[in-house]
This record gives sequence, structure tokens and C-alpha cells, in this order.
Amino acid sequence: MTQPVPVVIGVGDIVNRSLKLEDAIEPSGLILQAIQEALADAGLSKTDQTKLQSSIDSIAVVRTWTWPYPDLPGLLCSKLGISPTHKEYTDHGGNQPGRLFDEAARRIAQNKCKVALVTGGEALASLNAFAKAKKLPPPGWTKLETVVDSVFSPTGRDLPEGSFNAMVGQAWAADNTGGLGNIHNIGAPIHIYPLFENGFRAHRGQSIADNNKESAKLYAEFAKVAENNPYAWNNGRPAATEEYIGSVSEKNRMICFPYPMLMNAFNTVNLAGACILTSTAFAEELGVPKDKWIYPLGGAGTRDSYDFWERPNFFSAPCISRSIDAALEASDLKKEQIDCYDFYSCFPIVPKLACAHLGLSLDKPEKPITLLGGLTSFGGAGNNYSMHAFPAMVRELRKGKMQRGLVLANGGVATYQYAVCLSSEPRKDRSPYPGKNPLPAMITDVPVPEVDATAEGEAVVETYTVEFDRKGNPSRGHVVGRLKSNDHRFIANHGDESTLQQLSSFLKEPIGRSGYVRQDKEKKGRNLFIFTESSRL
Repeated sequence: MTQPVPVVIGVGDIVNRSLKLEDAIEPSGLILQAIQEALADAGLSKTDQTKLQSSIDSIAVVRTWTWPYPDLPGLLCSKLGISPTHKEYTDHGGNQPGRLFDEAARRIAQNKCKVALVTGGEALASLNAFAKAKKLPPPGWTKLETVVDSVFSPTGRDLPEGSFNAMVGQAWAADNTGGLGNIHNIGAPIHIYPLFENGFRAHRGQSIADNNKESAKLYAEFAKVAENNPYAWNNGRPAATEEYIGSVSEKNRMICFPYPMLMNAFNTVNLAGACILTSTAFAEELGVPKDKWIYPLGGAGTRDSYDFWERPNFFSAPCISRSIDAALEASDLKKEQIDCYDFYSCFPIVPKLACAHLGLSLDKPEKPITLLGGLTSFGGAGNNYSMHAFPAMVRELRKGKMQRGLVLANGGVATYQYAVCLSSEPRKDRSPYPGKNPLPAMITDVPVPEVDATAEGEAVVETYTVEFDRKGNPSRGHVVGRLKSNDHRFIANHGDESTLQQLSSFLKEPIGRSGYVRQDKEKKGRNLFIFTESSRL
């Protein structure tokens, strides 16, 4: 028996830009709208569209940050009037849309389902509007099993001062709750991605000023894409310029060095997306026009260590390179055959690492590297950003100018990745869709430096970042260093004001410079780093 060939036949996106409380729609409502858009996108008659909807026997939903639903897949099934045999609600992670999409295609190819729906959505902008008004969402939102008296702040940057505390819990912190992170007050994405940006810059011998210009130019190009993307949060607004994005100002204050606000993901958006996959046989039976068909070719994903201090270095991410390579191999493609990409871009470093691995120019990429516009300008829809990349990729490939694309979905703090290849043509020789994710759950074969929880002695800065307060003043330095005595790695905070100011400077590269690490006398277990030996005491 010939194995079914999976195809995407319908995609949908929904954006609710209104911040009026009376216009607020909870995530499930936005998701249902996106699903209806995806059903309509298949180009069927009302009768056949109804048949398509009733045939959905697999539903997978990306976990939402906005609202702690007791059973979001079940709620959606009830609203859609379907009873799928497969239901899934993911863990947190921006990689999840990629994983769900790949597994949906595999499920169809293995005859485990006829029609697969993958979807997700957020209403963080509406939730933020309620927070500003000191109100909770209306009773019309889905009733919860637990009492909700606060709202979720994914980074601490997006909600105004005085707003309610985290509701769902800090999803990102699940990866960074180890003792070392807690002791040194580091672990959020706004802390960790800058560690990689600084490390990547120094590894390339790039100046801080040139690095800032590179990031600003990259995100200015992304902003132009979002300006013309009808589903982007910033659609229709003039794209921020390179000069504005790269200049630190009152409205574009520094968050964590070297990223001012417009180089950070903007999460307070209301967005939902959905994709419908089935077999070519059922698509033909329904009468879905063949110019709607887009073929998933293969995917792969893995993760690095949850603890950022256990990464091999801070200028590469093995999980990114291996996920991309394995997805290409699973799809029987070479990188030269890919016509366009959508790289997850919560911070500039993620697309930079992907481009570096693929040999794409950062100054003028030879191929599109975002179809959405990035998490700053398109909008950082919680874990669901890449769920919008798949519809964008499908629409792009349907145009016919490009034949193959790759979506890279990133999660955690460059912790876990998933890459998927799509094409307007089926797999070569009609070969079966890959039977499994070819990568292990975690990368364990890369050398990692030994880490000393407490450190003392002469040391060298491996990478670093600095947190800034809302007034634009540096408030806390974070140093990842190496002891000169044994090359062990350690984490530290700044040990004096001079060190903090030097870490905050655009003029001199801190990485590779020597200093001294000692124990904090006031906080047990905390390491403090200084640049001048005279400040040892």
C-alpha cells in the first residue's frame, strides 16, 4: 500500500489590534477565528468545507501564555463540533509550532489521522490593557479551575510599572531555575540572548559599535517586512529605521546590553494562527485546488542544556545548526536549494547564528530570512510565533516564484529548536515522509567546561551583559568568566561601580579582559567580578 503524502491545504491568521477592553477576545476565540480562516483558505464549497471540518481527527495546540485553560484542545473541539482521536496541548516553548507541524505531517503519512489541525494564539495585548485598567478580564472569558488575580508578564519589560504580577508563572524561567541563576539574578531571555550576542561579536572580532549597527540594520529590514505584512502587529505603521533602532533613547531605552528595547521581542499582541494538513488523496477527494497544496518535506529538532552555563560556548548554538542540517537531510535537500527562510527572531542573535551556520550574509542576505518581520515588529506571540511562519511560508510558496522554504522555530533561551522544510513540489521520487525526528532529545556530545559554583582568583571574561533600570542607568552586571588557574567557568555579578561602568561601555571590549572574582560577603554563594586587582577587598 502506498504511504499517504501529507499536504497543507489551509492556513489562517488572525490579529486583533484593538486595545479597548470591550473589544478583547480571549485566545480561544482568536484561535477559532484562525481555524475558520484556514478552513475557508482550502477553497472549498460550503458543503465540502463542512466535510473537511468534521473530518478533523487530530488537533494539536501550542500552549498559550495568556490564560491557563484547563483543557484548551477540548474547548476548541467542543466549539468546532469534532471528536478527534488525537488531542495535544504542548509544553511551553517557541519550538512547539515546528514540532507540531512535523508530527502532524508524519501522523498523516503513517495513516494515523485523516485531517490534522495545528494551532495556537495569544491575547497578551488585551490582557495588558486589563492590567493597565487595574481590572481582570470579563466573566465571559473561559472559567478557570484556579483563582486568577494577576496577569502574565513574560519578560518584565512589557507591562507597566505597578501592573499585576505573573499569572501563568514565568514560562521562560522553567529552563533557568537552577541555583546559580537564582543566586545571581539571571535566567530570563532578556539576560541570556545578550550573552550570546556579545560572545558572537567578540568571537568575530567585531567592535561593539559595528555590532550595534549590524543588529539595527537587520531589524530595520525586518521592520520593513512587518510593515507590509497584513497580519503583523505593526502592519501599516512606518517601519522603525536603522538609526532609530540602534540609538538608545528615552523611548528606546537599553534593556540588557547590547540590546535596546527595539531589539527585544514585543510580546503584548493579540494573534492566532492555524494550519490544516491532510493527504493528497483526501485533498483530491474534497476537491481542494492543487495550487493550494504545499508539501511538508521533513523536520528535525533537538535542544541544548537547559542551564545556559552548561553550553559549550557563547558564540554558537549546536541545537540550531544540527536542527537545520537534520531537517535539510530529512527533506533530501541541500541548503542551496532553499529559496526562503523564516528564522525565529526574538533577538538579533538567533537569525545571526542561523545565517552564520548557513553561510548567508548578514549585511545583505542572498535569500529572505524572515517572512513575518520578527518578534519585535510582527509581534512575539508567546510560544506561537512560528505558527504564523507556516501560513506565511505556504502563501509564499503558492505564488510560484519560490519552490522551497525552511522555518526555524526557537524556544527557551536558545535552548530548543525545530526546523521544517516545505515545498510546492512533493518529496523526490515520492519517497515516504520521514518516520521520525532524526535527532536525539538533547545534544550530549559537545564538550562543556567544568563549572565552579563558587569561584575565587584571577579570571577572564568569557561573555557578559548588563541590566539597565527604567531610567536608563546600568543596575546589575552579569559576567560569565573563566578562572585562570583551571579554566573552569563561573557566573558572577559586578563587584564594584567601576566594573559596572566598564561593562556598560560601547568603547572597549570587556570579553577577554582579565580581572578578579571573589565571594560576596553579604550574599552566600554569589560571586563578584572586578576588573582592577586593587579592588580585591
